[in-house]
Amino acid sequence: MGARFFISCTLICLAVLSGFSPVPPTEEPVSTAKVVVITVDGSINPASAEYINSGIKYACENSAECLIVRLNTPGGLLKSTRVIVSDILDSDVPVVVFVHPGGAQAASAGVFVTLAAHIAVMAPGTNIGAAHPVDLQGQADSVMNEKATNDAAAFIRAISEKRLRNIRWAEDAVRKSLSITENEALKENVIDLVAESVNDLLEKIDGREVALASGKKILNTRNAEVVNLGMTFAQKILGLLSDPNIAYILLMIGIYGIFFEFYNPGSIFPGVIGFICLILALYSLHTLPVNYAGLALILFAIILFIIEIKVVSYGLLTVGGIISLILGSIMLINVKSGLEVIRISWQVILVITGLTVAFFLVAIGFGIKAQTRKPVTGIEGMTGETGEAISDLEPEGQVRVHGEIWNAECPDGKVSKGSKVIITGVKNLKLIVRKST
Repeated sequence: MGARFFISCTLICLAVLSGFSPVPPTEEPVSTAKVVVITVDGSINPASAEYINSGIKYACENSAECLIVRLNTPGGLLKSTRVIVSDILDSDVPVVVFVHPGGAQAASAGVFVTLAAHIAVMAPGTNIGAAHPVDLQGQADSVMNEKATNDAAAFIRAISEKRLRNIRWAEDAVRKSLSITENEALKENVIDLVAESVNDLLEKIDGREVALASGKKILNTRNAEVVNLGMTFAQKILGLLSDPNIAYILLMIGIYGIFFEFYNPGSIFPGVIGFICLILALYSLHTLPVNYAGLALILFAIILFIIEIKVVSYGLLTVGGIISLILGSIMLINVKSGLEVIRISWQVILVITGLTVAFFLVAIGFGIKAQTRKPVTGIEGMTGETGEAISDLEPEGQVRVHGEIWNAECPDGKVSKGSKVIITGVKNLKLIVRKST
């Protein structure tokens, strides 16, 4: 009986203790989701278009939940913008455009990229808009850009309709150059939400349904692994060459290098450097909307400067070359729309023009000095030289000048052998001399 009681008490105690034993806490499952982040900070050009395209491909190949494009751009080339928008609209992975960080902008072409995103997000202190086409002088709605304006308006309407965004505001951004803050954009249904950071963004879009070309997808971004994808070396080089200022500088260096090689054959170094720079410039200009009239004016300016070295025009050719160089530099990049903010900086144009003019003025100065210098070779160079009579001059005889023996005549009278004479002229290959005092 006692044994049974002891066993019963033991079992009851074990039961009670087991009821109070700590239960291991349920651990939150570790997310295996992946998010790819790329950063476009600068103008929209072929390099940024290639960068976004490679980012979309990388996200698809690695089964990422989405691709986040951190955007800060003043605009860029309309052709590159169309390529980016097309890639986003056809993407099999959700693309989130995040105008970030604070102070960033999605201006001009950046408006199209932002509106094309599956999810458009802006950070506090950012702005979007100002996509009105303008001409080179910043004047609005001329006859030449009316078609560009209408085309851009139709383009942005199509994007906004596709993404169910505010079509009216989108068109006004093109036609009236409207620009708004992130809060105004959220209120106007231009963007989907405002986020402080990438992590805040991932929290806010978690569970959101996105319509892709391949079907609908529900995002699972909470605690997702963030993979930052930078530009490749080739993309960085392409981005550098897509800068019109770099293209312009390479073009001028290339022209000067080839010119120096032709002017001094066998120098090699100027020719090699010039040829390399010229090839890079041509590649760079191939990525930009080049105005060939501007290119022709630049070449014409160089020709005028070269002619000025050979033919003294008292500065007329130089003035013409300066005007042609400045006009050609301004016209070199053929900007048809204010969406395309890619232009050559005035500072670069003035510096290149100043260096070019300074160089050719120095060259012209040396040319004029050479033309007015007293001849030092040939028969003309004999005048004023001192020689020695190697025979008596009565009044004719022979003299030695620079180790050469010449027939000579002294109209002033007899000159004895061994006397010093000064050459005063040349007549029929005979030196006219006078006795040195």
